[in-house]
Amino acid sequence: MGIEDYGGGQTSQADVLVVTTNDVPGHQVTQVIDEVFGLTVRSRHLGSQIGAGLKSMIGGELKGLTKTLVETRNQAMERLVDQARARGANAVLMMRFDVSEAADVGTEVCAYGTAAVISPS
Repeated sequence: MGIEDYGGGQTSQADVLVVTTNDVPGHQVTQVIDEVFGLTVRSRHLGSQIGAGLKSMIGGELKGLTKTLVETRNQAMERLVDQARARGANAVLMMRFDVSEAADVGTEVCAYGTAAVISPS
């Protein structure tokens, strides 16, 4: 797996800007819409569980689980952006991730933030 397999985030052509800050330099918030979130729950497949079990005995990165978590976070972000877009937002401010175990069968990832309309100042 290359470095591009471990990343995420948006492309420069994104129509909904997602930031972890309260504001966007050079822009003003003209409307706060509401909280938005993107949620997904992923189970681990048997192959990655066996590989993780073996790897945990000798140490090192669990690359299969890392890749699954990256894919899960990216899916949660896509759903966050889709919800913001559907509500008329062109930005999500104060975006955060929350990750937890879901009933010992998978990982729940929630991307959340504040949908807003911004314009250049």
